[in-house]
Amino acid sequence: MSLRENYRLAPGGRGPLGVRGVPRLGNFGSTGAGRLRSRWPIPSGSKSLLKNLDWILVVVVLALCVLGTLLVWSATQPQQIQIGASPREYLYKDVVWFGIGLVLMLVVAAMDIRRIRAWTPLVYGATLLALLAVLAVGNSVNGARAWINLPGGFQIEPSEFAKLGLVLICALFLSRLGDGGKRPRLREVALTVLCAAPLAGLVIKEPALGVALVLLVVLAGMIAVSGLRLRWLAVLAVAGAAAVFGAIKLHVLKSYQLQRFTSFTDPSANLSTSGYNAQQAKIAVGSGGMYGHGLFHGSLISGGYVPSQSTDFIFTVAGEELGFVGSITIVVLLGIVITRALRIAAGAEDQFGMLVATGIAIWFAFQSFVNVGMTIGIMPITGLPLPFISYGGSAAFADLIAIGILQSVHRKRTGLDAIWTGRRVA
Repeated sequence: MSLRENYRLAPGGRGPLGVRGVPRLGNFGSTGAGRLRSRWPIPSGSKSLLKNLDWILVVVVLALCVLGTLLVWSATQPQQIQIGASPREYLYKDVVWFGIGLVLMLVVAAMDIRRIRAWTPLVYGATLLALLAVLAVGNSVNGARAWINLPGGFQIEPSEFAKLGLVLICALFLSRLGDGGKRPRLREVALTVLCAAPLAGLVIKEPALGVALVLLVVLAGMIAVSGLRLRWLAVLAVAGAAAVFGAIKLHVLKSYQLQRFTSFTDPSANLSTSGYNAQQAKIAVGSGGMYGHGLFHGSLISGGYVPSQSTDFIFTVAGEELGFVGSITIVVLLGIVITRALRIAAGAEDQFGMLVATGIAIWFAFQSFVNVGMTIGIMPITGLPLPFISYGGSAAFADLIAIGILQSVHRKRTGLDAIWTGRRVA
């Protein structure tokens, strides 16, 4: 489609790029940014998609995926050899997960964020149905009914997609008034909390306490940045603290879950139970020194002394085999992902895009902090994977779809700016 065809010509007028005619605009929001009507969509196609991607974010995510695949391979190869299985089985699976995830990322990135907004109720409904299905027919592993078996020996973990569903549904309700320059009212906040409650409740029922914590932190963070008045934020904070206290008193949390929250302060007091994982993780991370022992050369990892070393405790593999330099590299790369998400949120064209990008940034930041923190003894063990690093197809899909949504928000901004100024926003 030519540039002239994107504008309704008007006699004697010239468009912003020197083309005769002026663009026909929709309503202007209070921020002063005009929205083009759907008959003049942002240019699409593979060339436009590649041009308007946040390539710093893409490169960093690819680097994390490669590092994660290598660490998973190193963590699983010794045990595979011991049982006589293929030492590259988990390597191949991880490559497949990330390959499919990258395709999903590009598909979502190519979508207009307004279409994603329109599909949010469907995504939310599908997430609820999946969480209900896992409780009914799910497979129980280590006491948690969190996986649904699929043909071919594959599994899906719906709780990972609950994070996406929560971010989208919260952004939908909290942005209903924001695009008009108004603060969200208590009604919008109440609807947001009511929609988040079933997701968190079903996840706790599995139980997947770590994911539930992510959902609660993301919910609180998105409400805080939505523009709600400070006095109502204080009221909600008190109500949340009361709810947590009530959950403990009513024994909503099981004793072993509470023990996980307290054992990290003194792992040696519970070495036979919850303290063992934390103790072994710290030993493995500390043994790597500055540069580590090299991939496939970690004695603690190859000996299988660290439980769940390819999933929840994958950072211990980086600590022992890549040392401080490799570990801090992963932390820096994750920090860049979070920073780019916040940058995209700051430049979003509307309130929905801003809230979605902020929610994803909070999700990645909190989950990364907890995962790294529990391996070095400053956070309780909650069973959260490290984004883009830990083994798991569902986690990889959810993480990369979230990156695709960030790219969609970014493309909406750069696409509009390219039409008006003829240049790309950095």
